[in-house]
This record gives sequence, structure tokens and C-alpha cells, in this order.
Amino acid sequence: MAQVQRMSRLMIKTLRDDPADAETLNHKLLVRAGYVRRTAAGIWTWLPLGKKVLENITRVVREEMDAIGGQEVLLPALLPKESYDASGRYHEYGDLLFKLKDRKGAEYLLGPTHEEIFTQVVKDQITSYKDLPVILYQIQTKYRDEARPRAGVLRGREFQMKDSYSFDTTDEGLIEAYQLHRAAYIRIFERLGLDHRIVSAVSGAMGGSASEEFLAPAPAGEDTFADCPACDYAANTEAVTFRTTPVDGSAHGPVEELDTPDTPTIETLAAHLGVPASATLKNLLVKVDGEIVAVGVPGDREVDLGKLGEHLAPAVVELVTAEDFEGRADLVRGYVGPQGLEKVRYIADPRIAAGTAWITGANKLGTHAKNVVAGRDFEVDDYLDVVVVEAGDPCPKCGTGLKLDRAIEIGHIFQLGRKFADAFQLDVLGQNGKPVRVTMGSYGIGVSRAVAALAEQTADEQGLCWPREIAPADVHVVAAGKALQTELALDVAEKLAAAGVRVMVDDRAGVSPGVKFTDAELIGIPKILVAGRRSAEGVLELKDRRTGEREELTVDEAIARLTAQG
Repeated sequence: MAQVQRMSRLMIKTLRDDPADAETLNHKLLVRAGYVRRTAAGIWTWLPLGKKVLENITRVVREEMDAIGGQEVLLPALLPKESYDASGRYHEYGDLLFKLKDRKGAEYLLGPTHEEIFTQVVKDQITSYKDLPVILYQIQTKYRDEARPRAGVLRGREFQMKDSYSFDTTDEGLIEAYQLHRAAYIRIFERLGLDHRIVSAVSGAMGGSASEEFLAPAPAGEDTFADCPACDYAANTEAVTFRTTPVDGSAHGPVEELDTPDTPTIETLAAHLGVPASATLKNLLVKVDGEIVAVGVPGDREVDLGKLGEHLAPAVVELVTAEDFEGRADLVRGYVGPQGLEKVRYIADPRIAAGTAWITGANKLGTHAKNVVAGRDFEVDDYLDVVVVEAGDPCPKCGTGLKLDRAIEIGHIFQLGRKFADAFQLDVLGQNGKPVRVTMGSYGIGVSRAVAALAEQTADEQGLCWPREIAPADVHVVAAGKALQTELALDVAEKLAAAGVRVMVDDRAGVSPGVKFTDAELIGIPKILVAGRRSAEGVLELKDRRTGEREELTVDEAIARLTAQG
């Protein structure tokens, strides 16, 4: 028997207007409908209805994780600094970590993710290949000191996450665990009613041989992904690649210097010479762990610093400052060219292919050079895809122009390999009696982010519109006014609950029918059952929250219809 939630006793306060600081749909509606309350920047209280939605998502995740043999554990959120020093991630995370000391001066952090601690647990508990493979998971609160928390529960400093980890002795075992998780994630997001895309991703600081993201398309999304309309290619823009195609550069003349006063930008240079920006070579100077590095891209493209950072992780990438030019005669601000650079690593986008000729800085004030040929006049130390991907860029798979969409990251899976096992010397006794280094996978789902993603994808002009699997109730019974309607509403609610249907009933006294109807639309439970003007005849109105379809049913018909849908 399900329990009836009576709104007359429920702690809920709905709002007519959007919160002043709300920019995204989920932020506006989850606050207005009484699901969450802001406690501080990036920190949220989950109110009774919000907690039910969160728990329903957690239940689905737990059921599917258990189905692939996952074993649930609960690790501490307060973690010793030493564990993250051992992996190097205390430094890599930097200001994203919440750091603290106890009264004795010992250093701790609030866990942003738990690869290190899971590795140590397995090292302590498992010593033989006979105990592997194993999949461990937890559903727990994580902490990251975001510089600009935004979008409600979508990007908070405290958030709910399912993180799981696979441990195996072979790469084949890792791939099998990865595929198990991939299939489980598909089932989870289908059950939750989330429209999602699986896209190629970069592993970045996590390391490993492969990773994929699960993205929920939504205008409020912070990720941009590329999708090919002609084939099945899809990738986070940070993972989109461009094919390097060397060309014959023998026809280009020798390097020729050009007098180009007051042209320190691509725009001023192109205007001065009357050439398109695409004919020029832009050279951006950055510092990688303090060392100056030049990054070359076509003049009409921008360097994606996030993408560059992912490629060079765990190194720290930052822009140079005016002070970095002091004492460097080879670095002339606004006129840098790759030819003649001294002791500077040169990274280039694949579009700067061998044999291509460019107009670029001549490393002299007010001077540029043309016919500067890659591979002849300068060498590229590393080719990396570092430009900001644009709509229409060629698909790496078939060449068709890509389209770009915004999305919310709701899941990420990694084949970590042995990065963390190496850091903690995680070995087990192998079949031959010799130590074998364990290989790992890491798999995350943003549980609280899934709430926000669902709100973004399913809401309409009236309010939230939850899929049944995760809604706080199956049916919202509304007593439209008088004592007779309230009595009928409560009686129907009890009968539905006795049949196992989850029911919320609006039995609030002194609240107008109009306000009750508005709240029912805002709260977003899938079915709305109204005890209204025909209550004396035993007739109710059933409304589908998503489609808006309405029909009048007798009490017995309504109960039969709603219990059959269970």
C-alpha cells in the first residue's frame, strides 16, 4: 500500500514569480514548485518533494548497478590529503578542492571524486586474481569549490553523484566492465526518460585509453557537442579531430618580410594587407607549468583553451602576461612568428599542415612575413586539435559539415587503465604466482544533475512535467473547493494508495481552485485527477499533465484506469 501525501500537511511553498537570480529553467521551476531551496551559493536544500525525486533517480541507478553485479559501499566524504598527494591530483585539482585542517593540523579535503580511496580499499581487501573482477559503487555527496556556481542544482559546490569503479587483471576484462556500464547507463537514462547522446570525449587529467560522455541536449547545457547529420559520429567539441593533410609546398617562394606598422592583431593585419584572416597564422603564447609555449592556428580561428588544457593535462595551462615578454628579444608582442623562435615549444593545429604557407609575425616590431611554410621555415613539435570547433567543420568520419548543440553532461565513463593502480601499487597475486598490476575503470552519473536535466528537457510553460518513474507521485488529486469535493478527493486518494498508486492530494482549506490547478501544473505530477463540479454525481476529471488531454470518468473508472497504468 502506497502512502497518501496530503498537501495540507506537506511542507511546500510554491511561488508565482521566478527567483531574481535564476537564469535557467530548472533553477526557476525547482524553486517555484517547492522542490529545492538555496542555502548559499552552489549549496541547496532538498525539500520533501525534491528529496522524493532525488531518491527515485537513486533507486533506478541502484537497481541497474546491482543488475551488472555492482556492490554498493559508502566511503567517507572527508578524505586525507596524503591519498591525493600520492596520485598527484591534490595539485591538479587546485582551487576546486575544499581543503581543511583538523585541530591537530592534519590536512584533509572534501572528496570531489574517489578513485584514490577506492583503489586503497581494494588494495586492502583483495590480494588474489581469484577475487577479481569486481565492481564497486557508491551514491554519495561530492564537493567542488566552483568559482561561479550557477544554473541551480546543475552546477553546485555540493552535489549527488553515483561513482563506480571496476577492477580487473586484464585489459580485456576492463573493456568488458566498460561495456557493462555503458549498457547499464543506456538503460538508466531510458528509464529516467532522459533524451541523451553518447559522445566521444577526452580523458584529460583522468587519464586512460578511452572515455565517453552521456549528454542530455538542453539550451542550459554547459557542454557543446558536435553531431554529424550524415553518419553516427558524435563527440564533445574537445574531442573533435581534424585530419592532417600534408600539401606540396615547393611552389611557394622564399620568406618575404612585409612592413606592417600598427598591426598587432589579426584583424588589423588582414585589413592592412587586404587578405582574408584565414591566410594568416595566429600564434598564441601560453605558459605550460610555467614554460612558455606557442600555439599556432589559422588566423580566422580561435584557440580553445579548455581543449588545449585537456590535451596537456595534468600540466597547468595559463595565458602569458606582459611580464613574460621581458628579457625575451625573440618574443615581440603582436608580431610573433614560429620561424626564429628560441627554445620555445611550438604546438600547432592540424590545419597548419606541412607544406602550407602563411602570413605571420616576423618577430620584429611592425613587421610580418609571408610565404612562411610549415616544415620548411619552421617545425611543429606537436600537432594537437586546439581550435574552437565551429558548425560546418568537416566530420572526421565522413567529411560532412558538423552541427553543434548544447547539452548537460549526465554521465561519463573512463577506461582508466593503471594510472591509480600504479600510484598505489595495486597488485594481486596472478595465476602464475607472480604479482599482477590491476587495471581500472571509472564511471560516474550526476544524480542531482539528472534532476536538473529532466526539468530542462520536460518542462513546459505551466511548469515541471516529470516522467512517471521519477515523479514524486503518480497522481495529483485536486479537491476543487467545497467539503464534498475534499471528501471525495480523500476517499479516491485512499483507494488509489491501497492499490499501490502513489498519490498526492491537494486538500488545503482556504485555497482557491485556481491556485490549486496552477500548483498542480507547476509541480508536474504526470496525472491530475480533479474532484470538481460533478463530484456529487461521482464523476471526476482526469488530465494528462504532458499532453493536456482531459476526460471525465466515474470514480470506479478513474481508479481502474490509474491502477492499470501502475
